[in-house]
Amino acid sequence: MNTNFVEELKWRGMLHDIMPDTEELLIQEMVSGYIGFDPTADSLGVGNMVQIMTLVHFQRAGHKPIGKINFNPEKNKPA
Repeated sequence: MNTNFVEELKWRGMLHDIMPDTEELLIQEMVSGYIGFDPTADSLGVGNMVQIMTLVHFQRAGHKPIGKINFNPEKNKPA
Protein backbone atom coordinates (compact mmCIF):
# COMPACT_ATOMS: atom_id res chain seq x y z
CA MET A 1 0.00 0.00 0.00
CA ASN A 2 1.91 3.05 -1.23
CA THR A 3 0.67 6.34 0.14
CA ASN A 4 1.94 9.90 -0.17
CA PHE A 5 4.21 10.20 2.87
CA VAL A 6 4.06 13.99 3.06
CA GLU A 7 0.26 14.10 2.74
CA GLU A 8 -0.04 11.43 5.44
CA LEU A 9 2.08 13.46 7.87
CA LYS A 10 0.17 16.65 7.04
CA TRP A 11 -3.16 14.90 7.61
CA ARG A 12 -1.95 13.71 11.02
CA GLY A 13 -0.65 17.17 11.98
CA MET A 14 2.92 15.83 12.16
CA LEU A 15 4.49 18.14 9.57
CA HIS A 16 5.15 21.82 10.08
CA ASP A 17 7.63 22.69 7.33
CA ILE A 18 9.41 20.90 4.50
CA MET A 19 12.33 21.66 2.19
CA PRO A 20 11.41 22.58 -1.39
CA ASP A 21 11.05 19.60 -3.78
CA THR A 22 11.10 17.02 -0.98
CA GLU A 23 7.57 15.81 -1.68
CA GLU A 24 8.34 15.43 -5.38
CA LEU A 25 11.47 13.38 -4.60
CA LEU A 26 9.53 11.10 -2.25
CA ILE A 27 6.87 10.53 -4.90
CA GLN A 28 9.37 9.85 -7.70
CA GLU A 29 11.72 7.37 -6.03
CA MET A 30 12.29 5.13 -3.03
CA VAL A 31 14.55 6.64 -0.37
CA SER A 32 15.97 5.43 2.95
CA GLY A 33 15.43 7.15 6.27
CA TYR A 34 16.51 6.33 9.81
CA ILE A 35 15.67 7.18 13.37
CA GLY A 36 17.99 6.42 16.28
CA PHE A 37 17.10 5.32 19.79
CA ASP A 38 19.06 5.19 23.05
CA PRO A 39 18.01 1.96 24.79
CA THR A 40 19.88 2.88 27.99
CA ALA A 41 17.01 5.13 29.07
CA ASP A 42 14.78 3.81 31.86
CA SER A 43 11.85 3.60 29.43
CA LEU A 44 10.74 4.62 25.98
CA GLY A 45 8.13 7.37 26.00
CA VAL A 46 5.43 8.62 23.69
CA GLY A 47 8.04 10.60 21.72
CA ASN A 48 9.68 7.32 20.77
CA MET A 49 6.30 5.95 19.66
CA VAL A 50 5.85 8.98 17.39
CA GLN A 51 9.23 8.22 15.78
CA ILE A 52 8.35 4.55 15.30
CA MET A 53 4.98 5.42 13.75
CA THR A 54 6.70 7.89 11.42
CA LEU A 55 8.89 5.01 10.19
CA VAL A 56 5.76 2.88 9.73
CA HIS A 57 4.16 5.55 7.54
CA PHE A 58 7.47 5.96 5.70
CA GLN A 59 7.49 2.23 4.88
CA ARG A 60 3.81 2.23 3.85
CA ALA A 61 4.69 4.97 1.35
CA GLY A 62 7.15 2.58 -0.32
CA HIS A 63 10.38 3.76 1.31
CA LYS A 64 13.06 1.96 3.31
CA PRO A 65 12.92 2.65 7.07
CA ILE A 66 15.92 1.99 9.29
CA GLY A 67 15.70 1.87 13.08
CA LYS A 68 19.08 2.39 14.72
CA ILE A 69 19.76 1.48 18.34
CA ASN A 70 22.50 3.64 19.83
CA PHE A 71 24.33 2.16 22.78
CA ASN A 72 26.39 4.64 24.74
CA PRO A 73 28.52 2.68 27.22
CA GLU A 74 30.03 5.90 28.59
CA LYS A 75 26.63 6.99 29.89
CA ASN A 76 26.31 4.11 32.37
CA LYS A 77 29.89 4.04 33.72
CA PRO A 78 30.24 4.95 37.40
CA ALA A 79 32.13 8.17 38.09
